[in-house]
Amino acid sequence: MTDTDVEVLWRPDLAGSNGMTAFRSWLQGRGHDFPDYESLWEWSVSDLEGFWGAIASYFDVRFHSAPERVLGSPDMPGAEWFPGATLNYAEHALRRGADDDLAVIFHREDGVTSSLTFGALRSRVAAFRAALASLGVSEGDRVVALVPNAPEALIAFLAAASLGATWSSCSPDFGARAVADRFTQIEPVVFVAVSGYVYNGRSFDCRPVVEEIRAQIPSLRATVLIDYLGNGSTLPDTLSFTELLGSFEGAPPEFTPVPFGHPLWVLYSSGTTGLPKGIVQGHGGIVLEHLKMLALHSDLGPGDRFFWFTTTGWMMWNYLVGGLLVGTTIVLYDGSPGYPSLNTLWHLAEQHRVTYFGTSAPFVQTCLKEGLTPSAHHDLTGLRVVGSTGSPLTPEGFRWIADAVGKDVQIASVSGGTDVCTAFVTASPDRPVWLGELSCRALGAAVQAFDESGAAVVDAVGELVITKPMPSMPLYFWGDADGSRLREAYFDTYPGIWRHGDWIRITPRGSAVIYGRSDSTLNRGGVRMGTSEFYRVVEGVDGVVDSLVIDTSGVSVGELLCFVVLDGVELADVEPLLRRELRSSLSPRHVPDRFVAVAEIPRTLNGKKCEVPVKKILAGVDPDRAVSAGALRNPESLQPFLDLASG
Repeated sequence: MTDTDVEVLWRPDLAGSNGMTAFRSWLQGRGHDFPDYESLWEWSVSDLEGFWGAIASYFDVRFHSAPERVLGSPDMPGAEWFPGATLNYAEHALRRGADDDLAVIFHREDGVTSSLTFGALRSRVAAFRAALASLGVSEGDRVVALVPNAPEALIAFLAAASLGATWSSCSPDFGARAVADRFTQIEPVVFVAVSGYVYNGRSFDCRPVVEEIRAQIPSLRATVLIDYLGNGSTLPDTLSFTELLGSFEGAPPEFTPVPFGHPLWVLYSSGTTGLPKGIVQGHGGIVLEHLKMLALHSDLGPGDRFFWFTTTGWMMWNYLVGGLLVGTTIVLYDGSPGYPSLNTLWHLAEQHRVTYFGTSAPFVQTCLKEGLTPSAHHDLTGLRVVGSTGSPLTPEGFRWIADAVGKDVQIASVSGGTDVCTAFVTASPDRPVWLGELSCRALGAAVQAFDESGAAVVDAVGELVITKPMPSMPLYFWGDADGSRLREAYFDTYPGIWRHGDWIRITPRGSAVIYGRSDSTLNRGGVRMGTSEFYRVVEGVDGVVDSLVIDTSGVSVGELLCFVVLDGVELADVEPLLRRELRSSLSPRHVPDRFVAVAEIPRTLNGKKCEVPVKKILAGVDPDRAVSAGALRNPESLQPFLDLASG
């Protein structure tokens, strides 16, 4: 298959230099000659020690104790990376920029803005590190935070990491139960929290939630309160974040060297069917993985401005702050992406000359349906890349970015997961962008598509698997002493091989298409289809703002049900069009037996559609076993599905 078989929306400037070509040139000087990206990728997954050793050397990773070798054991799970090495993530995050280089730009939806140079950031991290140490925090302790995407969150995280303490954060719009379900598991000693936050034009008081959460964490030694709204809010038995910084102003920057696999942070699974799993990732694995992704795949470095719309409860926040590792200015935004209008983030990109603009596929789809043309109203000449993740970006979404944002802008549709805090399938500055496709498999990510017999296939839809270890894979799940939950999550289907749970098709060019979760597949008359294809058709119809498709084959009478959220239209008016579009775009077998209008689609706290929990509810599973209400952004949205199951 050639480039001409699928439309190319963007081509790299092969005469220019970028992070990936610079790395290939460096490798060439050391006896490795790779003429193109695909040959480099093949080497990166066939010689893991050579590749990851090269990454550590190329980026001058600062080991306090040298590694004995790159890879001690290649087994999954349990691969041992850089045995004997010690380092510190925070040291790497704060080492690149000169004192007067801009490290952070912050913008809140109500107009509050601020910025920090690398010098100021280093000073504040050092001060808060000293404050944490004065509270008895040391290597291996846990520091948790209920914080928005703001400089205070970044400072607290880097301070904790500099001590070798393990970080974990949630967004302040999480409910008390959802936060407690996460934090109580890891027994933190310090809780950092905001007194309030702003969202969608309103202010919210967090103090009752903070009280409720800390009452459930007996391990706490201290609670540090951030007066985020600047209104003098206080809470009994708390310490002031601002006063602590002032008390330890002038403390010297220090970084505790920790083993390569020392826990850096705990991220969480969605927790839709039980307590969220605490996913533990290490200092060294994250340093190497994020250096690779941000400097090579994203072509970021000093002088760039890196933005991704996220909250502190999503792994993309951890990924965003990794921009500091490569000396890039990170742009933090706190608030609603749609307040006061959908132009807010595009105005942000103009105002701060954003180089790399990261968002979600649903945001792109919403802009498309609203008919936005950002390039016509905003100066986006500083913009080089638009990144998209969270769910598959539709071909229409690709085309909208090219037409409405800029034909010279690279579209970086990426797919990975919280599980590894990175992308397996991604973009590269030396790879074209094909309509509807993710440009390449990431360096060091041995991604394959497996058929039902466990054989690798090309140009056919299969299970997304990773056949060799990556440094940022989980060290373990918190509290999973024997590793059984980790093995069950990823390795039960194919022993020794990571099964991610997505459908993927890898093209002969090495690009890929993601089709949605494999555990929520539509299997109609033996024809399997990912849900993303279905949503693309349904949500492309005017008046349909959201949808959920559930195939109950094998669990009830075998209906295909489509739930739709409508705006300005009636179901009776739009249903005939939906049926025609699905029949012609997909197949007659994929026309639903029933369409049902609902007010909202159930979504997790991070905005994922709850396909599997709803399928379980419709199959008659006890609702308390099928889904944890505390893991949902909108638990009241379950009621129509409960009514349908009981009827």
